[in-house]
Amino acid sequence: MLPSELLIRLQAHEPLLWINPQIRCQRDSFDPTAVDEADRLLRRAGPLMARGIPEIRPEGLVESPLLEADALRDALAGSGRWLLKADHQMPLAGSVKARGGFHEVLEFAERVATGLGWAGDDFAELGDQPWRDRFAEYRLVVGSTGNLGISIGLISRMLGFRAQVHMSREASEWKKQLLRDKGVEVVEHDGDYACAVKAGRELARADSQAHFVDDERSSSLFSGYAVAGRRLAAQLAEKQIDVSAENPLLVYLPCGVGGAPGGIAYGLKSIFGEAVHCWFAEPVDCPSVLLQMAAGLQQAISVYDIGLENHTLADGLAVAQASMLSCGCMQDRLAGIFTVSDEALSEYLRLVWTVLAEKLEPSATAGFAGPGWLADSAPGRQWCEHHGVDVSRATHVIWSTGGGLVPEAVFREWLGA
Repeated sequence: MLPSELLIRLQAHEPLLWINPQIRCQRDSFDPTAVDEADRLLRRAGPLMARGIPEIRPEGLVESPLLEADALRDALAGSGRWLLKADHQMPLAGSVKARGGFHEVLEFAERVATGLGWAGDDFAELGDQPWRDRFAEYRLVVGSTGNLGISIGLISRMLGFRAQVHMSREASEWKKQLLRDKGVEVVEHDGDYACAVKAGRELARADSQAHFVDDERSSSLFSGYAVAGRRLAAQLAEKQIDVSAENPLLVYLPCGVGGAPGGIAYGLKSIFGEAVHCWFAEPVDCPSVLLQMAAGLQQAISVYDIGLENHTLADGLAVAQASMLSCGCMQDRLAGIFTVSDEALSEYLRLVWTVLAEKLEPSATAGFAGPGWLADSAPGRQWCEHHGVDVSRATHVIWSTGGGLVPEAVFREWLGA
């Protein structure tokens, strides 16, 4: 049951901070050993990835840098140490969707190749033309508002698979055109993200040579995203940053359906435990994960059910109903969720460009509101006091989730908005 006061504030499109009561009401439906397997697969596939993505040679590791962002902290009057996890710089895909999307396609490629007699000794040979020709008989299908479609479409085409991306009404035109230019079939829908996912799922179900990448339910995607926790831990160690109860790690993640931020949070909690606190950021008109978690997991709920319209400048976050897989895993792992207005997203986009010269898309800027909520709001300060968190001693990691492939003309339009 959704508290009436929270309902009123959500319906008013009021930016707010929701603290997760962290009550577990059901078991995880996710096997934690899947993260180990995903990590091994991504590493084994390194030689194959390096063949298709020159910028990650020679080791073939698809990862983004961890950038210093204290200049942004100063511009926003924050405290502590600020870092930008720059997933907008992810090779090939240009977004947070790369790890999960690449993992699921590689997993499918391995399964198909093994079924066709591949011995599994050298992943790099799957980039040879004979294998590309055989992969061309198979198709990857996905429903997306944009970035997952780009991730799945581009890696599929790189390996020789056909790819079909079902895109909702929120998807940007430039993302559709980018996919078409790379040989990906784009199917446009007048409905929202859920409609695009449903259409893709039904089509793939009728095609024995197709594999559907299910952003709402896929454990393969989720485990690929969770590998990010290990990658971030290594980057923090390289910077000699201690993570402990006295020096906590606060992570702010833009959130759409919940799969990518949920996977990342899951991976981070498995490594740092109570020393890391993960926060999701959602648009004021699309708080699907906040709504689902606040209402409980007994029954799925949509933002349409409370009168919201699921409209936002942040196309990648325009999701009306949350992933139940992710919400189930976040029950007692997520610290909370804050909502952000479209106006704030535009302001953060311009600020990041001015201060850090980083080109983000609007959805990727949602996390920048997080440190302010903890330092300046009554519920944020109360949460810090309850958990013994001193934000001035914390390491704040803001996850920038996309924007690396945005055309210059589109970005300039955003800057002038």
